[in-house]
Amino acid sequence: MSIEVFNRREKKYIIDEDMLHVLLREIEPYMEADKHNPNNQVYTISNIYYDTPNNDIITRSIQKPIYKEKLRLRGYGVPKLEDKVFIEIKKKYNGIVNKRRSKIVLKDAYGFINDGHVSVMEEYMNEQIIREIEYFLSVDEIIPALYLAYDRYAYFDKKDSDFRLTFDTNIRTRRDRLGLELGDDGKRLLEEGKWIMEIKATKAVPLWFAELLSKYEIYPMSYSKYGTEFLGSLET
Repeated sequence: MSIEVFNRREKKYIIDEDMLHVLLREIEPYMEADKHNPNNQVYTISNIYYDTPNNDIITRSIQKPIYKEKLRLRGYGVPKLEDKVFIEIKKKYNGIVNKRRSKIVLKDAYGFINDGHVSVMEEYMNEQIIREIEYFLSVDEIIPALYLAYDRYAYFDKKDSDFRLTFDTNIRTRRDRLGLELGDDGKRLLEEGKWIMEIKATKAVPLWFAELLSKYEIYPMSYSKYGTEFLGSLET
C-alpha cells in the first residue's frame, strides 16, 4: 500500500557525476535501492505544478515564508490518461515538510482540478486528502503552470526506513503541453553531469552518513526545482 502522508525534514545538495559514484559505493553496505530502480537503473518522475494565473503560489514560495504549500500531479514515466497517478498537496512549516497525496486516475485528476470537486469518490482514493485539496482549489483560481520531470535513484536505509536518500538528474521543464501523458521532454534545468542529492528523514541522519558528508565536504544548499525554473523564466 502506498504511503499517502509524509512528515519529514529535507535537505538538498548539488554534486557532480564523480561524487555520485563515490557516494553510491559508500552507501551500499547501509542502503538498498527503491523498488522503482530495478537493475540499478534510474526511473523518471513527472509532475504538473499548479498555480494562480499570476503565479502567486511560487512567488510566495521563493520568498521563504514560515508556511507555504504547493499543489501538483505526480506520475512515473509517461502515464496514460487511464493510469493512476498521485494528486499531492505539499506543505512546509518551519522546516518540516508535510506531503499529503491520494491516488487518482489521470483523466479524473484533470476534471477534479478544473471543476474543483470529485464527482465520484473511488475506493482507492483518500477521501480526507481529496477534501483538503477541494478546499485548496476553492480559495483561488488554479491552473496548470509547469511540467517538470527528472530521473532518479532512490535508496532506503536497511535498518531504519525513516532515512531516505534520492539523487535526481536530467531535470527538464516546459510551460506548454501541460499534461503528464504528453511526453517527458523539456528544457534542461540543471547543468549536465550535476545531480541533486536530497536527504529525507524525520529524525537525525545516521552517524555513518553524517561522517560521509564531512569526509567529502558536502554542504547543504537551498534549491527548489520549480523555484529555479520560475526565477529563470523571469530573466528570459
